[in-house]
Amino acid sequence: MSNEELQAWVERVSLESFGVPFRHRASFNARLSSTGGRYFTHTHDIEINPHQLAENGREEVEKIIKHELCHYHLHLAGKGYKHRDPDFKTLLRHVGGSRFCSALQSRGSRKTQPYRYVLLCQECGMKYMRKRKVDTRRFRCGKCRGRLRQATLDSPQKS
Repeated sequence: MSNEELQAWVERVSLESFGVPFRHRASFNARLSSTGGRYFTHTHDIEINPHQLAENGREEVEKIIKHELCHYHLHLAGKGYKHRDPDFKTLLRHVGGSRFCSALQSRGSRKTQPYRYVLLCQECGMKYMRKRKVDTRRFRCGKCRGRLRQATLDSPQKS
């Protein structure tokens, strides 16, 4: 699907679901990885993740379009357009948009780093696993407020 076809689709969904025309630009952005789409408050443009269309189909993308159009129409109307606002939640429910998009299988899960360090409390012996080095002069034990000592693990532990 091209950007022009997406533009026509967004304009149609805006008129059918909201009764108000969409007068800005809608386009695909293949660099989006953890989100289905996004709305820009400064330009009022909408970007959609094309991987969602490829993996989850038109029905799922239409829900994402409705989600982004909720941001768009509420922002232009001067109402609460953020995810936590009651106006947004009410309108999203009314038009049948999705609150969250489906996870992409092709992107896989994020690879987590293994634990490489352990912080040891010199007073109570409490252990804190860490993936990065920590400045032990700035932190104390959360249990007893004792001094911490950092040690390197011999073999990295899975997180």
